[in-house]
Amino acid sequence: MTSTTTAPRIERLSALSARRVVDPDVDIPGRLGDGQIVADELLSTHDVGLDLTADQRRRLAAEEIAAVTEEGIRFEMVLTAGFSREIQRAEKLTDPWVTYALHEMGEETRHSRLFVRLLDQLQPTAVNPLNQGVIGVIGRRVLDFVVKRPPLFYTLVLAGEEIPDLLQKRTSEHPDTDPFLVAVNRYHRQEEARHLSFARMRLPELYEAAPRRQRFQVRYLAPLLIKSQLEGLLHPGIYKAVGLPGWRTWLRVHRSPKIVQLRHEATRPILRELMSSGAFRAGRIPRGWRRLCGVDGTGQPVTAPAPA
Repeated sequence: MTSTTTAPRIERLSALSARRVVDPDVDIPGRLGDGQIVADELLSTHDVGLDLTADQRRRLAAEEIAAVTEEGIRFEMVLTAGFSREIQRAEKLTDPWVTYALHEMGEETRHSRLFVRLLDQLQPTAVNPLNQGVIGVIGRRVLDFVVKRPPLFYTLVLAGEEIPDLLQKRTSEHPDTDPFLVAVNRYHRQEEARHLSFARMRLPELYEAAPRRQRFQVRYLAPLLIKSQLEGLLHPGIYKAVGLPGWRTWLRVHRSPKIVQLRHEATRPILRELMSSGAFRAGRIPRGWRRLCGVDGTGQPVTAPAPA
C-alpha cells in the first residue's frame, strides 16, 4: 500500500510517462557507423596493461557494448516479471504504484525493442559462460528467488539501473562515441531517471513492512548479488572473442582501479537510499556493503588499493 506521502509523487511520475511516450522505432532512427564505436579510454581493459591491436580494440568496443545491451534486455525482462508478480498479488489494484509500474513495464519493452535493434547491428560473437552450465542454472534460480522478495528485488532494481546508467553516461559524454549509440543511451537514461525515482520511493516502504528474514537478505545477500551483476555485464566471453584469455582477463579487469571505481560510484547511491530508509545506521553498515561501495562503517568513501 502506497503511503499518503509517496502517492502524489508516484502519480506525478505516471503523468510524466503519459506525456512522454517515445516510440524508438520511429523517433530514434539510424545505424552504427563502421568505425570503433567507443574510445579506447572507455574500454574495460584500458588500465590493465594489455597491448591490443587497432582491430582488437574495435572488436572489443563492439563486444562490450553488445554484452551490456544483452544483459540490459534480460534485466528488463526480470524487472517486468517482478512487477507482474507484485501486481498480481496486490491487494488494491487502484493503488498509484500499480499504475506507474504498468507505465514502466511499457517503457521497458520499448527499450528492449531498441536494444534488440542495436544488438543486431553489433553482431557480437562472445558467449557469456556465466549464463551457461551449472553457473547459469544457479543464476536463474537466484533470479527466481529475488523476484519473490520485494525488498531484495527493489534493491537489485536500483543496482540494475544505476550501474548501466553510469556506463551509458560516460559513453554518451565522450566526443568520440558513435552518434547512434549516443542517441540510444540518451533516450534510455532520460526514461530510466523516472524508473530510479520510483524504485527509491518504493524501497523504504517495502523494507519497513518486510519480515526479518527479507531484511537480512538486503543486508547480507544483496551486496554479493550486485557485485555479480557488474561481473556479468563484463563477462569472460568478451575477452575471449577478441583473442585474449577469457577468465584471466576478466579477473584482471574486475580487479582494476577503473572497474573498482566504477563499482564504488555506481553502488554508493544504493547504499545512501538504504541508509535514509533506516536499513543501516551510520557505524553499523555490514561489511559486504562496505566492500561493495568502498566506504567505512559510517558510509564515508575510503581510499584503498585495488585487490592484488
